[in-house]
Amino acid sequence: MASKTLSRTKNLLPPLILYRQILRTHRLLPLSLRSLGDDYVKAEFRRHKDVANPIQIVGFIDQWQVYLDKLKIQTNASKLQPENITYGKKFDSNILEKFSEQQLGQLHVLRNEIKAIGKGKVRSEEMDNNAIMNTDIENLVEKKH
Repeated sequence: MASKTLSRTKNLLPPLILYRQILRTHRLLPLSLRSLGDDYVKAEFRRHKDVANPIQIVGFIDQWQVYLDKLKIQTNASKLQPENITYGKKFDSNILEKFSEQQLGQLHVLRNEIKAIGKGKVRSEEMDNNAIMNTDIENLVEKKH
């Protein structure tokens, strides 16, 4: 199992290169999604820049690399059929069960922002003020029941 983890870490991009590639790929998104994505990526990388735990770092980089790979596939598809493209994916319920209260709160704010963009609304001040990072989680987390 350790060799499996080691082989995966060899393929991970360095954080700064990954960060830049994500922002570059965001340029291919519609402006409202690009703005939302850029702000979120910048905030997440900023929050994790001082993490010292190697397992957390590898997990963080791995998940952002998965995001980048999926985003590249979706943006390439949008070049071929721009009228039929949808961005994102549904979360597996098994993954959601592993989220912390803070992560669920962040996801809830992000989901509401994406829904608002889909309805043609302007981004809320909540998102612009990085409320994803500073909000009262109890007010954001939906009950799992």
